[in-house]
Amino acid sequence: MSRALFRKVTNDAARLIRRNAAAEDPFGKTSLALLNLRRLQSRPQFLGRGKQTGLPPPPPSSSSVGFVGWYLGMVKSRPVLTKSVTSSLIYIAADLSSQTIAKKSSDSYDLVRTARMGGYGLCVLGPTLHCWFNFMSRLLPRQDFITTFKKMAMGNIIYGPVMMVTFFSLNALLQGEGGSDIVARLKRDFLPAMRNCVMYWPICDFITFKFFPVHLQPLVSNAFSYLWTIYMTYMGNRKKPDAILS
Repeated sequence: MSRALFRKVTNDAARLIRRNAAAEDPFGKTSLALLNLRRLQSRPQFLGRGKQTGLPPPPPSSSSVGFVGWYLGMVKSRPVLTKSVTSSLIYIAADLSSQTIAKKSSDSYDLVRTARMGGYGLCVLGPTLHCWFNFMSRLLPRQDFITTFKKMAMGNIIYGPVMMVTFFSLNALLQGEGGSDIVARLKRDFLPAMRNCVMYWPICDFITFKFFPVHLQPLVSNAFSYLWTIYMTYMGNRKKPDAILS
């Protein structure tokens, strides 16, 4: 506003000077006044250009071009594949940790079991997590407390039990067990695992749904699932129930 007013005043002054130049300034003093006036007019324009130009933009930070930036780019460009591979790696690491805790010094690692766990994370858990979190974001898009508690309840009532039954059943099937073996495992292991699930996952789900955008929620959930997966790989690879063995 002040710059526009300054330009208007100087332009009006210049017109008045030109209009009276012939009668009042026979010796050429008006030319000097006009020159000084033009210099004054040019100053705010120069400052304006300087403000508009500003400093050059800062170079991108190292984090935006490092591993985190690359990973976030992959999450957006190839979400299902990226989340599936992430789940697989977490399951592999968790199973190796579980075997390390349980095994004796003379025992070797069961790499077939580890491959089985990694395959489950790659082919089952990763894609279903992607679909579940996207479904929840469309069904309940808000991130307020009430909506977050609704998402937590649905996760523990629907998604958790379904995936737990899938995990126990598929893992037993891949070990060559039949239908009666799978049913016996579910009778022995499902309820204890479900009780621990209800104690562990609600706070994890609250943090995930409340504070993270939907495209990062599977990654955050996988990070929480590392400790949980150590427990689940142990439960899923216990010996057959005694009733089946006898």
